[in-house]
Amino acid sequence: MTEPSRLAVRKTYKLYIGGAFPRSESGRSYVVTSSKGDFLANASRASRKDARDAVQAARKAFPGWSGATAYNRGQILYRVAEMLEGRRAQFVAELVDADGVSARKAGELADATVDRLVWYAGWSDKIGAVRGAANPVAGPYFNLSTTEPTGVVAVVAPQGAPLLGLISVIAPVIVTGNTCVVVASERAPLPAITLAEVLATSDLPGGVVNLLTGAAPELAPWLASHMDVNAIDLTGCAAELAVTCEQQAAENLKRVLRPPNATPDWLATPGLDRMTAFLETKTVWHPTGI
Repeated sequence: MTEPSRLAVRKTYKLYIGGAFPRSESGRSYVVTSSKGDFLANASRASRKDARDAVQAARKAFPGWSGATAYNRGQILYRVAEMLEGRRAQFVAELVDADGVSARKAGELADATVDRLVWYAGWSDKIGAVRGAANPVAGPYFNLSTTEPTGVVAVVAPQGAPLLGLISVIAPVIVTGNTCVVVASERAPLPAITLAEVLATSDLPGGVVNLLTGAAPELAPWLASHMDVNAIDLTGCAAELAVTCEQQAAENLKRVLRPPNATPDWLATPGLDRMTAFLETKTVWHPTGI
């Protein structure tokens, strides 16, 4: 008698909303396959109701996160980088499966992702000094400009860079005090799901980052039209979808970060644009001598 071969457990991954892992309220899921077409897992297909729940969780988390010190936010991002590096092997395997790249290339992308988090963590208590100003005015006043987070930001993550691209759009949003609802890559959602597990076991408060898996054409227009979303990043949207989302966002005067004209080089050192895109400038006048 030979031992029967073991059947692998087919995983169905959940969403990440408010620090918890709920199933989609619709009960839908879809099959995630490797670059060679092999089955990898099932992922939840988020619905509009899930998107609304994620926005509600992000709004609830906003006062505490925006009220934290910039230094504390930097510490937490650094902690996320530490934990992500601790699961490097899993991320490498997922990138190999998703993109069909070599293990060496996947390792470089995983390392660049950790470095990107550390880079943004270092900016947490510096971006305000760089973008703020003491303004000269004609009168006996101090005139000071300071930066404040915009609020809840919806993010459509890039489809072709499921880990480094994902971190490159999330980190600048949250390091400046915003909270976010992220639509992960539909084609390769597993790195985003593993990232959610990292976030859930780090010091990041629940609701600061909410990750939805599913179809961007289904979710993005509803996030663009949602009255409690203050801004939207359309980096991962195709041209036609981006136009639709911009039209929806115009109805409630959202800040919109348009998708780039060319495929971004995610390995390049980022500038400050993604951090400043979702910052407001507050100017205060104060009489001198008081």
